[in-house]
Amino acid sequence: MWWPSLPIERWRRASNSAPEVAVALVEEGPHGQRIVAVTRAAADGGARPGMRLTDARALFPGLGTVAWDAAGDAALVAKLARWAGRWSPLVEIDGADGVRMEVMGVAHLFGGEAGLVEEIERGFAGMALTTRVAVAGTAGAAWALARFGGADDDLAGLPVAALRLSPEANHTLNRLGLKTIGALAGVPRRSLARRFREADNPIDALDRLMGRMAEPLTGHAVEVAPRSVIRLAEPVDDPGVAGQALAKLAGPLAAELAARRLGARRIALTAWRVDGEVGEVEAETSLPTRDAAHLVRLLAERVGAIDPGFGIDAFALTATWCEPLAAGQDALIGEPARELELARLVDRLTVRLGAERVRRPEARESHLPERASGWLGAVSGGYVPSPSHSALPNGSLPLPQRGEGQNRPQRLLDRPEAIGVVYATPEGVPRRFTWRRRVHDILRVEGPERIAPEWWRQPGGTRLRDYYRVEDDGGRRFWIFREGVIGDGRGGAPEWYVHGVFG
Repeated sequence: MWWPSLPIERWRRASNSAPEVAVALVEEGPHGQRIVAVTRAAADGGARPGMRLTDARALFPGLGTVAWDAAGDAALVAKLARWAGRWSPLVEIDGADGVRMEVMGVAHLFGGEAGLVEEIERGFAGMALTTRVAVAGTAGAAWALARFGGADDDLAGLPVAALRLSPEANHTLNRLGLKTIGALAGVPRRSLARRFREADNPIDALDRLMGRMAEPLTGHAVEVAPRSVIRLAEPVDDPGVAGQALAKLAGPLAAELAARRLGARRIALTAWRVDGEVGEVEAETSLPTRDAAHLVRLLAERVGAIDPGFGIDAFALTATWCEPLAAGQDALIGEPARELELARLVDRLTVRLGAERVRRPEARESHLPERASGWLGAVSGGYVPSPSHSALPNGSLPLPQRGEGQNRPQRLLDRPEAIGVVYATPEGVPRRFTWRRRVHDILRVEGPERIAPEWWRQPGGTRLRDYYRVEDDGGRRFWIFREGVIGDGRGGAPEWYVHGVFG
């Protein structure tokens, strides 16, 4: 019996060819071109998947050929597996043309297993794809029934090829007269073990089929991510339906998060279209939250990016990243704590401006001032409220304080800027300097504070620095340093820089 295959149906849709065309999809093999899939007309002429093209053309000289697009088929299967997430949160790709999913605990949402099978078939039929669906207690049994079974077939009557063994093992079993699973199951296990290698043993295949050997889904999650789902009675192509679905999904998701004592750090709104496409928008939070109104505000401005296409028939709101969040009281008077309000503000700014534009200062392990602080994404880095710092308008960094007794500027330049300095002697205290085309006469000086190079990071020829705190005639205070000392053997005359501003 001929069954349409995924490669053939995908090629037919892409080429818009007539159903009666006799075509085989072929790939290069070690002994010439090999057939991967055939149309019904080609099958009627004698062509079969797995045959060499020369043998098939000896039977059917008029057979046409098309190069098999393996990468395109794999991409389609991956997209279909993601689209199948509308029926189960645990879906994986099964071979080159199938998907399998865990339906325990979700089948009742579709009226039982029969209703779920019917909806799956209807969903794929809407994309002009033929499906064979089976529900069973094990992955091996479902695979066997979907590919070799019928409506009334049981496992015992299926051919041994349904055990997913190699072609060589199938051939050996057929030569021994063991053509069905029932016949194979009646043979003593010890005699079978002697005839087959461990990696392709029919005993293990039988145990997987019967559930005596575990075969979990790849990447099986220990705990399913919190999720709320809405399924629409009819597909809707109104762009505003995503926002309405978001408002309805946020409450149930927040309730599930509360029941599991979790807070969301990343949420995603997923929309499944009837044409097989999946639209998704997501947002991250700086602190764990299960505030439904806040979750809605975060995604409200992004749901417009979801294209309804020919219609959306299902939505899901998922907390894809969660952290523990116990119940607690924000404040005695019922108002949110300042840290929580600041975190919510950071979340809204991040959604509107982009994660790369909302940052916070971070202290780092280094005694060099320009390396002792940097910027970190306010959300992705895990925002922690810290004392506010002012910054220069040209991109300066706030400098972490070093403790009492070390007076460092509150505003530090990203990079030290060269200045011209006038001083009495080469090793003397500076008296005047020019910075950004302005002359500053120095009235008071403190220092120096010597900072040596980080020999484990910097080249051996790096010069040491002597820092001074200076005040000009206008009352402005600067942090300047001299790089190098005359006669240190690491360059010419010392150079001066301004590195920070006080006040």
